[in-house]
Amino acid sequence: MIRVAIAGASGYVGGELLRMLLQHPAAEVVQATSERRAGQFVHGAHPNLRGHTDLRFTPLRELAPCDVLILALPHGHAAQHIEHYAGLAPRIIDCSADFRLRDPETYARWYGAEHAQPEWLSRFVYGLPETNRDAIRTAQFVSGVGCNATAVNLALRPLVEAGLLDRARPIIAEVKVGSSEGGDEPNEGSHHPERSHVVRSYAPVGHRHTAEVQQTLGVDNVHLSITAVELVRGALATCHAWLAQPATDRDLWRAYRGTYSAEPFVRIVKERSGAYRLPEPKILAGSNYADVGWALDEQTGRVVAIAALDNLQKGASGTAVQCLNLMHDLPETMGLDSIGLHPV
Repeated sequence: MIRVAIAGASGYVGGELLRMLLQHPAAEVVQATSERRAGQFVHGAHPNLRGHTDLRFTPLRELAPCDVLILALPHGHAAQHIEHYAGLAPRIIDCSADFRLRDPETYARWYGAEHAQPEWLSRFVYGLPETNRDAIRTAQFVSGVGCNATAVNLALRPLVEAGLLDRARPIIAEVKVGSSEGGDEPNEGSHHPERSHVVRSYAPVGHRHTAEVQQTLGVDNVHLSITAVELVRGALATCHAWLAQPATDRDLWRAYRGTYSAEPFVRIVKERSGAYRLPEPKILAGSNYADVGWALDEQTGRVVAIAALDNLQKGASGTAVQCLNLMHDLPETMGLDSIGLHPV
């Protein structure tokens, strides 16, 4: 069994990691940390886990050596303490934004401060299996992914790989997100439950996940807008772009199938009719799937690429478990076969 510790386990991402790893056939959760809840049962923060574990939260200072350390801590913490954490586990998966960007100057531009450990940026592999699977398999340190960036990356990736986009024209990516994306609580972990029902707008311009999209897709002329909707879980990316040359719907089918036909967690959703003929985040709640689709205006050459996912699953903890599986040469889908809930 892979002995896993989760630092920052009282937040929503930590709770999702616990929910999946407590049932994972090849993993054993040996520690879960929380500063505020140290000594309390895990199910006090995550009542859905009642009856599934007798684990109690421990403080960070009591973290013991393990096989894999998953960090679900507020932004900035992992970078400041990475030397210490690397001494506790041979493999680390960091769910924060601390190690997602490769270039220190890009990091400083988007996060407003110099990186605390810039020499570590090159040691982390970006943890999106759909774009980085081979590197993740052999990695010692893997970063998490931004949920908004993941939705945009998955929506646009087939168009970029097929060379269909007019790169001289801007790509406008509008992402509608659920309230569970908002708010960190110091010393606890990202996406904290007590703040999960605060619905608010996030970043109509200048969202930091733009840098992840630019790095992953190699496209500079992309602009993200992130706003909130009356939803707890979910992210829906609607990306407006223009084609470099005339194309048909058949051409786009060919591009999306060519990119995703072998992907275990990406489904093409483009039906001729019905309430769910295009991706819808509500039906993905609790699953690790991302649904992608598109609409094409052949007269103008405008394509709208769409992706939906559960921001706490495929946008965070589920992808982290995918990476854990890949790093240990396990089936990538192990522990991740939950079907989305409907209705919610």
